[in-house]
Amino acid sequence: MKLIIQPEDGVSPLLAAIKSAKKRIDIAIFRADRKDIESALNAAAARGVKVTALIAHVNRGGADNLRKLEIRFLEHGVIVARTADDLIRYHDKFLIIDCRVLYVLSFNFTHLDIDHSRGFGIVTTNAAWVRESAKLFGADCTRSTYKAGMDTFVVSPANSRKVFGEFLKRAKKQLLIYDPKISDKEMLKIIQDRIKAGVEVRIIGKVSGKYDFDSQKLSGQRLHTRTIIRDGRQAFIGSQSLRPAELDSRRELGLIIHDAKAVKKLVDTFESDWVPAGSKKRKSVPKEKKSHKEAADNKQEKAEDSETKEQKQEEKQTEVAVEALKQELDPLADTVKKAVRKAVAKAGDDVLNDKGVKDTMKKVVKKAVKDAVKEAVQESNGN
Repeated sequence: MKLIIQPEDGVSPLLAAIKSAKKRIDIAIFRADRKDIESALNAAAARGVKVTALIAHVNRGGADNLRKLEIRFLEHGVIVARTADDLIRYHDKFLIIDCRVLYVLSFNFTHLDIDHSRGFGIVTTNAAWVRESAKLFGADCTRSTYKAGMDTFVVSPANSRKVFGEFLKRAKKQLLIYDPKISDKEMLKIIQDRIKAGVEVRIIGKVSGKYDFDSQKLSGQRLHTRTIIRDGRQAFIGSQSLRPAELDSRRELGLIIHDAKAVKKLVDTFESDWVPAGSKKRKSVPKEKKSHKEAADNKQEKAEDSETKEQKQEEKQTEVAVEALKQELDPLADTVKKAVRKAVAKAGDDVLNDKGVKDTMKKVVKKAVKDAVKEAVQESNGN
C-alpha cells in the first residue's frame, strides 16, 4: 500500500500509473481539467490499452465541460460511459490499472486539487478491494444497482452511514479529522459522545451547528480531502464528508486502511497542518510563487463559496424529499397493514408463528416499495 499526499506528490503518481498499464484502465471522473492526464489516457488507448472512462452526469459548474471531455475521449478511442442521474452527484474518483492496482482518491483530476489543495490517495493491490472496485465501476457504467460487499470499502449511499457510525464509535483515544464541513446530526452526536467519553477530537475544517469542538481552518492551502484517523492505527480516506447529502444522496467512495506506515504519514501530515492554540504560524510561500499562490487563493475562495451554496441546496433538497416521503408513506403504511391483515385472515393466524412466512412477507413488502421507487425515478426521467 502507498499513500499519495497532495500537493506534495503532484500528478506524477497518476501519470506513472496510466503509463504502466498493459491491458486495461478503468477511471471514474467527477471533474478533470488536466491535459497531461487526458493525454496519457489517450496515449494508452492508442497503444492498445482498453481505456474506459466513467464520466459523471453533472458536477458543480455545469455539464458542458464533461460532455466536451467525453467527445475528446471518444475521438481518441477511449470507451466512454456516463453515470445515471438518480443521485445528486457521482462524486467518487478512482482508477483501476490492469484489474490489479486500485487508486482511491480524495482529490479530482484538476490543477486546483492536485497542485493547491490538501488531498490524499491510496494505492493498493489488495485483491478484495480491486474486485469490489471493479464491481462498483461495472454497476455504475451499466446504471445497475450496486450492493456493498465490504465494510472497509465505503460507498455512499450503499453502506457509508453504517460504516462511519461504527468507525467513529470505536474510537478509544483520538480522532483526527479533515472535513470541509461536518453537518450530519447523527455523526455530530457520535463525535460529541466520544468527546464526553474522553476521546481527543481535533478537526481541520468546518462544523455546522453549535458544537464546542476543537476545530480550525486549514492554513496556507485549500482543504479538499475527507480523512479520519482513529487512535493513530486506522484511517478513512475518501470523497465523502460527514454530511447528509454525501452519506445518503451521492455516490462517494473511500477506504478504511490499517497500514501502519500509511497511517503514520497521515498523522504526521495532520500534525504539520494543525496550528497550535495561540500560534499564528502559517506555511511560508516563496516570493517568486506568491502571485501564483494569490491566484490559487482567489480560486479557493470562489470554489468554497460555490461549494457552500451547493451544500446548502443539497441539504435542503434532501430534507424536502425526506419530509415528502414521510407524508406519502403514512397512508401507505395503513394500506400495507390492511393488506397483511387480509392475507392473514385468508391463510389463518398460524402463519404468524412461522418465521419463514414472516420473513417472506417482509421481503414482499420491501420489493414492492423498491419497485415503486424505481418506477417513480423512471417516470421522473421520462423513461
